[in-house]
Amino acid sequence: MNRRSPVVVATALSAALLLAACGGGDGGDGGGGGGGAAGAESAAPAAEAGGPLDLAGAGCPATVVMQQDWQPEAEHGAMYALVGSDYTIDADAKSVKGSLVAQGVDTGVDIEVRPGGPNVGFQPIPALMYIDESITLGAVNTDDAITAAASQPTVAVTTQITNSPQILMWDPESHPGLSTIEEIAAKGVPVVTSGDIIPALLQSRSIIQPGQIDTSYEGTPARFVSDPTILQQGFATAEPYIYENEISQWGRPIGQQNLADYGYTIYPEPLAVRADKLESLRPCLEKLVPVMQQSQIDYLAQPGPTNTLIVELVDAYQTGWTYSEGVAEFSAKTQVEGGFVTNDPASGVFGQFDPARMQAIVDTFAPILQEQGVIQAVPAATELYTNDFIDPNIKMGS
Repeated sequence: MNRRSPVVVATALSAALLLAACGGGDGGDGGGGGGGAAGAESAAPAAEAGGPLDLAGAGCPATVVMQQDWQPEAEHGAMYALVGSDYTIDADAKSVKGSLVAQGVDTGVDIEVRPGGPNVGFQPIPALMYIDESITLGAVNTDDAITAAASQPTVAVTTQITNSPQILMWDPESHPGLSTIEEIAAKGVPVVTSGDIIPALLQSRSIIQPGQIDTSYEGTPARFVSDPTILQQGFATAEPYIYENEISQWGRPIGQQNLADYGYTIYPEPLAVRADKLESLRPCLEKLVPVMQQSQIDYLAQPGPTNTLIVELVDAYQTGWTYSEGVAEFSAKTQVEGGFVTNDPASGVFGQFDPARMQAIVDTFAPILQEQGVIQAVPAATELYTNDFIDPNIKMGS
C-alpha cells in the first residue's frame, strides 16, 4: 500500500496547512548515533543454546536487516519492538541497530531496521532487496510482489497486518446522511489518491467513473481542508486521529470506510525474502518467523516503549515526516480494535497466509496490472508466499 507520495516530504514544512503539534520525542541519538555496532552490551539474558530464540545458532546473519516500506510508524511496531536497549541511531544512513531481543531474551544476533519512502528514494522494496544483498526481510505488499514477480521475485513468510487499513475518507458535513464510499462516489465527486491501483479497482467494480479519478494526492491536508466534498485516501490507523486532533484547520471527525469492503484485500506489508535466498535462509527462518509472529502480538499488548523509540527515530531522521506519540498510540489501538491485526480467519493462526485469499488477490490485481501495462505474465499465487515457517501455536488472544 502506498503510504504517501514523494511530494509530501518536500512540501511538509511549507504547505499552507501543516500538521499541528506532530512529531516529538526528546531528540538524542539513542546512545551513540554514529551507526555501526551497538554501543553497549545488551541487558537481556542470552538465549539458551539451541533453543527457539537462539538465532545465532540457527545460522541467521550476524545482523538481521529488516527493510520497511515507509517512515517509522506504529504499523511497523513488530520490527522496532525487537531492537534492544543498546541501540544506536545512524541519522545519516537513517537506520537503527541493536541487539535483537525477543521475549526479553538476547537472540545472539543484531537487528537493523531501515525505513523506506524518501529514505531510499521511494524505490520499491523488491528492487532494494535485489540491489542490497544485506537485507534479510523486506515489507512487500502483495500487489507489489505481483508486480515484481517476473524480475525481482520475493516470497512472503509471515503477515504482520492481516487486513489493509486503507480507507477513503470524507467530510460528514458535506455529505449528510451518507455512510459509504459507494453512496458518496455516486455523486460524482473527485476520488483523490496518490496512485492508480485503488481507483482502477473501484472503476472495475463500477463504483467510480473515469472522470472522477484524481491521482494528485500529496499527503498533506491542504486539499481536503480546502475542498471537503472530495473522497481522499487515508489510513484508518492514522488520519481519523490526525485530522481531529492535530490539524487545527479541521479539528473534527471524518467519515471513512475501509477499502477492503470493495476488494482491496491485499496483505499489507507482509515480511518477505528474496526467492533465490529462501533455501539458504531456511534454517534461520524456522526460528525467525515465529519470533516475528510473537513480536507483533507482544508489541500490540504493550506498545508504549516501542512507540517512544519510533517517535525518537522520526525526530532523529529529520526528513520532514512528523509523527506523534498520540497517533502512535491511536494506531496500535486501532490495529486491534479495527480488526486490521487479527488471527488468520481461515486457520485461526496469527501470521499465516490463507491460500484461497492469496489466489483471490492474484485474480483481482493481476488483470489490473496487466491492463496498466505493469506486468505481462501472471505469477502463480503459490510462488508469492509460504507457510512453511509459521508456528501454528502462536495466536492472538491465547
